[in-house]
Amino acid sequence: MIYDYIIIGGGIVGVSTAWQLQQRFPNKTILLLEKESAYSVHQTGHNSGVIHAGVYYAPGSLKAKFCKRGVAATTDFCDQHNIPYQRCGKLLVATNATEVERMQALFERCQKNQIAVELLDAQQLKQREPNITGMAAIFVKDTAIVNYRQITAVMAECFSQLGGDARLEHRVVAVTESSEQVEVEVRHAKVKVNFSGRFLISCSGLMADRITKMLGINTDFQIIPFRGEYYQLAAKHNKIVKHLIYPIPDPELPFLGVHLTRMIDGSVTVGPNAVQGWKREGYARFNFSLRDVWQMLCFSGFWRVLKNNFKTGLIETKNSLYKPGYLKLVQKYCPQLKTADLTVYPAGIRAQAVMSDGSLVHDFLFASSARSLHVCNAPSPAATSAIPIGEYICDKVVEAQAVHSD
Repeated sequence: MIYDYIIIGGGIVGVSTAWQLQQRFPNKTILLLEKESAYSVHQTGHNSGVIHAGVYYAPGSLKAKFCKRGVAATTDFCDQHNIPYQRCGKLLVATNATEVERMQALFERCQKNQIAVELLDAQQLKQREPNITGMAAIFVKDTAIVNYRQITAVMAECFSQLGGDARLEHRVVAVTESSEQVEVEVRHAKVKVNFSGRFLISCSGLMADRITKMLGINTDFQIIPFRGEYYQLAAKHNKIVKHLIYPIPDPELPFLGVHLTRMIDGSVTVGPNAVQGWKREGYARFNFSLRDVWQMLCFSGFWRVLKNNFKTGLIETKNSLYKPGYLKLVQKYCPQLKTADLTVYPAGIRAQAVMSDGSLVHDFLFASSARSLHVCNAPSPAATSAIPIGEYICDKVVEAQAVHSD
């Protein structure tokens, strides 16, 4: 059997793509391959669970477009499938003069992106959040929280009900492409299995660059893992905030800073930070992969990122190892929290695409061959944007095949 489409990756982007492609082409055969025993084990299952409104993203960028559409698409999907979510809103809190200036720029960006926001002074902020301190804040109404693993599982079920073929515990080890088809070799239960397809779509996240290399696609990026470490507040603080509380981010960095996040289960998390990862799928406290580290050390872009962000990297590493330093990032806007209030919580890994010149890829990045399309960088808000991203990928696949057939 030759499948019409083979999709690699069972995170929310891959599953959304498979589901929408099967909807668009009900008579086509579509195979979804995931190496883990469940969906959304990696980036999708280790994020903050926030449905982002699109505050931070440059007007006209794919991030801004996808996120704006993704909010409505995600909540509509949840409504249709009885998946719980809470539209709790978000406050971006400025705690000094520099942050107030950055806040104003963010407010103007929100207006350009047509996001409903409100500026609050210190008194208005205190009225909304008695436990939060700041000079000013932006209130973002259309921010919500949800369990993305649950969304992904329901999407996978919808895909299968439409006739899609979903295979868990199928690890891709080799991919080859000919003029007629793509051959995918996988390992399943220690047995080699081969699949053939007319077109390949890779949504492989932390392994995106390795899939492109298997096909010999000439790209100028590599995935560099960054650990996002979280804590959970003690249960007595579950009502400490009514909204999500974010700092005003440094526009020079791709990370949003340590924030307080209400989770859909009623708990509150603190984080994440952003420290260099030494293993692509390293979620434990200390992680190291010789293969992953060697690949980074051999990549010129890694050394340039290290040089360009050396001071920031040292501070993040220090705060990672020294809990009181981490806590100070939160005490800027929530001063009553103590070190003992921070309890252990699983870390996440961000698959950051880095170019060989050391620049971080801030927007979505794609690569392609005659019979394949690869999502090379799908940063936050990829989970929020998963449905419009999947739609975009479907359109790109149709375009690519039309060009190929001509």
